[in-house]
Amino acid sequence: METDEQLNIEQSAVEASDERHAEQMRRRKASYDARKAAATLEKGLIIVHTGTGKGKTSAALGMVFRALGHGMRVGIVQFTKGAIETGEAAFAKQMEGQIDFYTLGEGYTWETQDRARDTAVAAKAWEQARALIEDLRYQIVVLDELNIVLKYGYVSLDDVLETLRRKREDLHIIVTGRNAKEELIELADLVTEMKLIKHPYKSGIKAQKGIEY
Repeated sequence: METDEQLNIEQSAVEASDERHAEQMRRRKASYDARKAAATLEKGLIIVHTGTGKGKTSAALGMVFRALGHGMRVGIVQFTKGAIETGEAAFAKQMEGQIDFYTLGEGYTWETQDRARDTAVAAKAWEQARALIEDLRYQIVVLDELNIVLKYGYVSLDDVLETLRRKREDLHIIVTGRNAKEELIELADLVTEMKLIKHPYKSGIKAQKGIEY
């Protein structure tokens, strides 16, 4: 059985730990408040989701969902997807007037195996993307898997960078896909790299509706 002295020591230790925690939280709050007060610039962001891990398009669509809650209008171009029907494309049809969704790919490059065809399809998708970027009705434009077509040179990197530099000040643009070009990363305001830790494919689990598509 613990003595009163032992109980008092344990209680003092708990109180000291609580006070250290409270002091740590006070310092963190002060630091956060200072950074928040210093962040006064308001502008449209260039956002890049890249990396080998799953979740790049999903993260972009999460931002779309948030934007819709604020009544913002969104334009989406999917560059390499299109071989299968996706939940996001089906949902967009239900949100006519808030989301304009263009699936302009024919499947991933290893499926088509035709560089000339892939280049022509990517050029058409980029033409649509530029139209959305220049359209004043949109507050957010998502360029899904643009990084893939840039990697293979289907679309001019210089053209993309120049278009992004010239976008209007209040427009947000989200670019997804692995292997983002260094020049695009440098231009972007926000870059997130998804890292692969574990994937169900490696356990023989097929793509799941509502998760992968």
